[in-house]
Amino acid sequence: MPGMQALQAADWSAVGKPSAHESAQLHVLGQATYTDDIVELQGTLHAALGLSQKAHARITAMDLSAVRAARGVLAVYTAQDIPGTNDCGPIIHDDPILADGLVQYVGQPLFLVVADSHDHARRAARLAQVSYEELPAILTPQAAKAAQSYVLPPMRLARGDAAAAFATAPHSVRGQLFVGGQEQFYLEGQIAYAIPKEGQGMQVLCSTQHPSEMQHVVAHALGLHSHHVAVECRRMGGGFGGKESQSALWAAAAAIAAARLKRPVKLRADRDDDMLVTGKRHCFYYEYEVAYDDQGKILAARVDMTLRAGYSADLSGPVATRAVCHFDNAYYLSDVDIRAACGKTNTQSNTAFRGFGGPQGAIAIEYAIDEIARHLRRDALDIRLLNLYGRDGEDGRNVTPYGQVIVDNVLPELMAELEASSDYRARRLAIDAWNEASPVLKKGLALTPLKFGIAFNVTHLNQAGALVHVYVDGSVLVNHGGTEMGQGIHTKVLQVVAHELGLDLERVRITATDTSKVANTSATAASTGADLNGKAAQDAARQIRERLAAYAVKHHGGVAEEVRFFSNRIHVNGQALPFEQVVQQAYLARVQLWSDGYYATPGLSWDAKTMTGHPFSYYAYGAAVAEVVVDTLTGEWKLLRADALYDAGQSLNPAIDIGQVEGAFIQGMGWLTTEQLWWNEAGKLMTHAPSTYKIPGISDCPEDFRVQLFQNRNVEDSIHRSKAVGEPPLLLPFSVFFAIRDAVSSVAGHAVQPPLNAPATSEEILKAVMAVQAAGARPA
Repeated sequence: MPGMQALQAADWSAVGKPSAHESAQLHVLGQATYTDDIVELQGTLHAALGLSQKAHARITAMDLSAVRAARGVLAVYTAQDIPGTNDCGPIIHDDPILADGLVQYVGQPLFLVVADSHDHARRAARLAQVSYEELPAILTPQAAKAAQSYVLPPMRLARGDAAAAFATAPHSVRGQLFVGGQEQFYLEGQIAYAIPKEGQGMQVLCSTQHPSEMQHVVAHALGLHSHHVAVECRRMGGGFGGKESQSALWAAAAAIAAARLKRPVKLRADRDDDMLVTGKRHCFYYEYEVAYDDQGKILAARVDMTLRAGYSADLSGPVATRAVCHFDNAYYLSDVDIRAACGKTNTQSNTAFRGFGGPQGAIAIEYAIDEIARHLRRDALDIRLLNLYGRDGEDGRNVTPYGQVIVDNVLPELMAELEASSDYRARRLAIDAWNEASPVLKKGLALTPLKFGIAFNVTHLNQAGALVHVYVDGSVLVNHGGTEMGQGIHTKVLQVVAHELGLDLERVRITATDTSKVANTSATAASTGADLNGKAAQDAARQIRERLAAYAVKHHGGVAEEVRFFSNRIHVNGQALPFEQVVQQAYLARVQLWSDGYYATPGLSWDAKTMTGHPFSYYAYGAAVAEVVVDTLTGEWKLLRADALYDAGQSLNPAIDIGQVEGAFIQGMGWLTTEQLWWNEAGKLMTHAPSTYKIPGISDCPEDFRVQLFQNRNVEDSIHRSKAVGEPPLLLPFSVFFAIRDAVSSVAGHAVQPPLNAPATSEEILKAVMAVQAAGARPA
């Protein structure tokens, strides 16, 4: 009997299975409730923001009389009407909710209109008469660097003696690169619904990745304590980082109006205003130099990165830090000099975006490796394999520039598996033959790896809490600090709790993230959502399980450590008791059937002054192969096939993880190819709607798209030895960008370095083709 019980327990599991998203049916039926779907309370009002029309100016006069007189308007508020602190900056207090005398970008909020309808509020906001005294504006990171205009002090990470290594190196490559930013383009725009409560209380229903940050900002704006404010988010229609810090403006503005009028106020941005007001992924300007030997082994590297931070600091500091820590990507760099500066520009304050600086840091070294390979007339894959991080004890080639030892490098095996499964070498030969015979259409191929550190840059953010309630009927309710933006965190946490208690998934339910239930939560970001909150929920469920096990052996005999929970039953001393039966009996015996759980990631450290330490819990790995075809007459291109292999450890949910890899691949491909942000000379963002800003569509996905999870087990004690899967796969479409560059390079027989910036739009590709043709035609 015990042997049969052990066998059945081994066969049963609620984790590691491709379970459907917990809200999938609600999504399909249109029944999933987003913030704008919540039934409005009687007396609800609607707000809109009045925006600056200048990039950098002093306001000399602001006549709002026509706004106040407009149809349906009840109130108009400016910075002087904010009862508390006029600030929504997440780290540095340099980000006003409403501009106070000085505007620093086109689209900066100046005032708040409250009316009886959304349409009336928006129409009224357009009626303001504002006079400006214009000031000089800085719009690009290059201009910010030239003017030494920064929102934070520049940072530097150095190891070894790069200058000496360059002096003796047989070869070096140097150049400049520009990689553009990216709009988050979540399907659900920014929105907040503020509801006044008794005793100065304020409830804010908000589409946000960081409810606790919204709680702090709202409390400060209202001049109240945090316990006056409750922020709730059941789900978002996408976030991608754009709702980590920048949902604060919308939450604060709605709450200010609700507090002043003592009525519920909803503030919902339309797409144009959302894109004009909010920050994006940071664009980067690079000046780089890499030294190498005759085989292509990197001997030293220098890079100077300037970010377009926008007008305020926001999260630019942590973004730049992660970019510095990911410049190495998958490669051992013995001697480095890595610099990053957050350029202050008169544009939207840029913010978090999936990858959070990691992709921007890593693409620079990949660009240099691509050039090394072309100079040595070798396949870029061979140069990448030559420079990979080593194993433990392999001459120190497993230590990052910031001093963290890599103990689980699986890239050699992973890349070998992908090289074989994708038929990379045979396809390379076939593509070379194709290009020889095809004068107009050129194909390109690239295989690129990734190594991505998992944890928040700021150590204290790596903590989470959860509540698990077991009711007398045996059903379970879970609340945790993570937010659901479609990525499946609720599904994974649900699986963890169900597994811990031995229950089927339908017996566990997740409730909305709520600051009045789990306090002091970290943002759902940095790919830590399931890692942190899954561990916290597991801790809470474990405590309940142990109490139930102790109760069961007290009444049925046996040893508590040998009690097993699976298949909706509690297996104790040869008996299989229904879970709900034991729960009911335990309740009558006054056994606590709820518990809180907590988790803090161990072993993390970071010295911001020296930029050294152990900032990451572990690394996620992956690689991808992309094959493209480029029309050299028009610059048009198509992704023909993509093969991706990603290390998710022991996946909690393979279906969700594969979906995350696929989505990240296409989103990253959009960043590097079609999604071009463009500001005009006056500093106005002109790509502020789907008509002018081109995210990938279904037709951009390759017909042949092969995504697999690498069989691995996390060496760190993560939740069920799984690995994060939110941000790292966004680096996989580097393969697309370098496949395009490979195709362009073939125009001159791979003898010329194509000057290709990102995004590689058709225009950018055509410029690169023409440059390669011109250089190839010149005599050597």
